Amino acid sequence: MASVYTQQSSNVAKTYLLMGLFLAVVVGLGYLVSLYYNSSAILYIAIIFSLLMNVAGFWFSDKIVLKISKARPANKKEFFDLYTVTENLAITAGLPMPKIYVINDPSPNAFATGRDKKHAVVAVTTGLLSKLERPELEGVIAHELSHIGNRDILLMSAVVVLVGFVAIISDIFLRGMIFGGGRDSDRGGGGFLAIIGIILIILSPIIATLIKLAISRRREFLADASGALLTRYPEGLANALLKISNYNMPMKTTSTATAHLFIANPLPVNGQAFKNKKSLISNLFRTHPPIEERVKALRAMVS
Repeated sequence: MASVYTQQSSNVAKTYLLMGLFLAVVVGLGYLVSLYYNSSAILYIAIIFSLLMNVAGFWFSDKIVLKISKARPANKKEFFDLYTVTENLAITAGLPMPKIYVINDPSPNAFATGRDKKHAVVAVTTGLLSKLERPELEGVIAHELSHIGNRDILLMSAVVVLVGFVAIISDIFLRGMIFGGGRDSDRGGGGFLAIIGIILIILSPIIATLIKLAISRRREFLADASGALLTRYPEGLANALLKISNYNMPMKTTSTATAHLFIANPLPVNGQAFKNKKSLISNLFRTHPPIEERVKALRAMVS
């Protein structure tokens, strides 16, 4: 049976696996394109680029996420309740006090990021602070601190950088192979190689996205349970999730690259921010488990 401790070890292993897969995918794409254009320089560039992106994913993913989200540091005097709730729960959880950031957005939401518990960040929207009661805010912050304690944050922050760049690289290579010049059209098998390359380049961002979604959905249930145990009040987080899901406008300051980090999907779904759909396709590409399933699991903890 999975526990907090097995999840921590699993997330560390997944992080290194993700970085290894990123290296392999980018080098593989670079190799195919270098063959297509008959230029070994492209392969060398791909290797150097993938190594640099792995470094960026490890050391700077939190800064990239905060920049994309337009988050700003939270002043203790201005956001006293947020600061004290986070401080008290961090002490209870045995975690260092994370940095606190605020996003000026009326949509209620929150996320955690950083490479480890000593370099962690919790960010919340102004909409979350205005709409939740203190027990509900405690539930959300406990959920985010659980991501820190479970070592989710490096994995999910690195996904933003690495998966995003796989999609960008694939798009660049695909456009180059379709519209670019410089290839040796007289090389035997060049057409076949081009077809194989195009297929792999098209599939790479799709596979990367599915990996991101699969990792994201599983971790939410454990963070919910861990957060509820931390506050000893599952109903607080359950009520917070219901309030978040009932807000019918998506966030203005997020993107598909960072959506999986938030406590609930911040993006619109057919015009509604959190509309639940039960089709196979929508479930496949859902970044979060359905809110009703999470609330049911939380309330089952006290039944």
